[in-house]
Amino acid sequence: VVIGGDGSFRGAADLSAKGILCVGLPGTIDNDIACTDYTIGYDTAMNTAMEMVDKLRDTSQSHDRCSVVEVMGRNAGYIAVNTGIACGAIEIITKERPYDLDAIAKKMLETKKNGKENFIIIVSEGVGHANEIAQIIQEKTHIESRATILGHVQRGGSPTLRDRVLATKMGYYAVQLLEQGIGNRVVGIQKDEVVDFDIQEALSMKKPYEDELHTIAEQLAL
Repeated sequence: VVIGGDGSFRGAADLSAKGILCVGLPGTIDNDIACTDYTIGYDTAMNTAMEMVDKLRDTSQSHDRCSVVEVMGRNAGYIAVNTGIACGAIEIITKERPYDLDAIAKKMLETKKNGKENFIIIVSEGVGHANEIAQIIQEKTHIESRATILGHVQRGGSPTLRDRVLATKMGYYAVQLLEQGIGNRVVGIQKDEVVDFDIQEALSMKKPYEDELHTIAEQLAL
């Protein structure tokens, strides 16, 4: 049983080609494996990011400040968009959608007129530049802005209940495949059902971004 992402699955495919039975389990906090709705570790990372942003909000509120928070996810914005909507971010910046710092600053100032004095901006790791974004936002709005890069704290900690159950279901399914002499497969979860795919088929899939959720977040931030 090989747990990991695309690179691990390619290794499993090579071993399978040599006659060694291998089944892959999607294990990455980035949730960027297309054959599964959720990867092992993703829910834990999101909850960790949410908890950290909630703690930062206390300082933002007491100091009337904008917190620009960079979350992990490599080139995928799934952690960013879910953390952003859960924490009520004024803006979520990911590689999947264009962004305009002038427009963000304008939205912040308009919101401030309605009485809001503190703000959260979530930046995906794939975009980066959280410090530069915070500096530009401060220059354009005259609202004190600080950047926080959460970093590898999101990769550790005690797994959530959802991740524990997900890993158990996938692992059990993988062992059943191996007991039947079936290899060269990747196990995933789709619509709460455990599924499996040929490794090469799984590697060729493309995962859509959560555009609808991002749009909802933008509407709620108005």
